[in-house]
Amino acid sequence: MAQLDGTLLDGKIVLVSGGSQGVGAGVARAAAGEGATVAVTGRRRQVGEALVTDLRASGATAMFVQADVADVAQAKASVAAVVEAYGRVDCLVNSAGLTARGTLLDTTPELFDAHIAVNLRGPFFTMQAVVKDMLARKAPGSIVNIISSSELGGQPYLAPYVAAKAGLAGLTRNAAYAHRWDRIRINGLDIGWTETEGEDATQRAFHAADDSWRQQAAQALPMGKLGQVDEIADFVVFLLSDRSGVVTGSVLDWDQNVFGGLD
Repeated sequence: MAQLDGTLLDGKIVLVSGGSQGVGAGVARAAAGEGATVAVTGRRRQVGEALVTDLRASGATAMFVQADVADVAQAKASVAAVVEAYGRVDCLVNSAGLTARGTLLDTTPELFDAHIAVNLRGPFFTMQAVVKDMLARKAPGSIVNIISSSELGGQPYLAPYVAAKAGLAGLTRNAAYAHRWDRIRINGLDIGWTETEGEDATQRAFHAADDSWRQQAAQALPMGKLGQVDEIADFVVFLLSDRSGVVTGSVLDWDQNVFGGLD
């Protein structure tokens, strides 16, 4: 990957949907560090506004829009708010995610619908609103969807999550193909096990983990560590930027496991 130089997104308006914590917050910080004006959406106002305060303290122009991506009206309204504030959206990152556990046998319709709402429907209609803005201006753009390596199969206890994320991977390719002549590049990142606040809460809530879970997980992984938010964020910024060239419709593995490799 090309080394970041502080100007990869200079002058760009970047919307990070579901970006108030975890990978999304990391992307917001990295984008701001590369010269972007950053808009962050999320459900929790206090968390989102604290992030924006930090971004502004670093010299960035930033705003927070409270929105639940599971609500289509709120997802669309968040895009409209950014366009109203800054005149356009040049780049979008869909980073909201729900990882509540469920198998094929015990997943309820309500849990399934919640996964679809957050992990697929929300990104769909957020992309729709952003692409409509780009088309209205006859302007190029770049979109990155944060997906998951689990979309390739995943664990049995992630059945509804896998279904939704696999849908997002297919949507990424479909939208990229549909809008390649509009010069709108759309890519996805299949991230593996990553160290975030949300993952910590998930491990404790669903797997009875204690404070040692990170160390134990790292020891069981080939590179000796969990995926790191700042590393993922730098790669997302690269994909958003012109430095990634003509790449579109790619769903890239960001994981230390090699899918299809067998001992």
